[in-house]
Amino acid sequence: METEALGAASELDFSLLALFLRATITVKIVMVILIVASIWSWAIIIQKHITYRRARADADSFEDAFWSGQALDQVYEEISDDPRGGSEKVFVAGMKEWRRSLSTDARMIAGAEARIDRAMNVAIGRESDDIAKGLGFLATVGSISPFVGLFGTVWGIKYAFEEIAIQQSTNLAVVAPGIAEALLATALGLLAAIPAVVFYNKLSGDADRLNARHEAFADEFSMILSRQIEVSED
Repeated sequence: METEALGAASELDFSLLALFLRATITVKIVMVILIVASIWSWAIIIQKHITYRRARADADSFEDAFWSGQALDQVYEEISDDPRGGSEKVFVAGMKEWRRSLSTDARMIAGAEARIDRAMNVAIGRESDDIAKGLGFLATVGSISPFVGLFGTVWGIKYAFEEIAIQQSTNLAVVAPGIAEALLATALGLLAAIPAVVFYNKLSGDADRLNARHEAFADEFSMILSRQIEVSED
């Protein structure tokens, strides 16, 4: 009897596709959700990696031009129509408010410094939102995918026990397929969660460093404009 059971179990197809096709509709839905979540997560990871690398390159290029000694008005005229990186957008926001705050006699309107700082803070906030976009999805996938996979596993094991009761047999040919299908759901949950958690932590750190860089530039630029305001008021 045991030899026959082993022979029947060995004839079963345990490939991933076969396990998926034999699973119940509930487990199939769980697997599809996890596969889609994993693909979407990798798309976000790749897109963010490219975006952050481009943002660092744009910041390096702009800061080289900004600190080259070139007149601020000239730098503004060159990039005001299409600012690319976060630092450029912060600079353009500050310069726009600077120009609006100039009176006809080239003196600054009262409260100009506070308005310039607010304009740059708004630009930093918008850039921060763009940088962080998509990271919440990675955090969600990393948090709930193991539990979604576990749900699929529990449901699959429940179905396996039902098959045992219906066929009144506990041989491997009855038990093994259901258990294997159930465990595949857990594996897919971990496959989706682990990269999402790892890259969420890395990308969050990259985003924080970019935001800190924009804030540092805004502080330095604000000091330059503050000195200009003091000169214009003398």
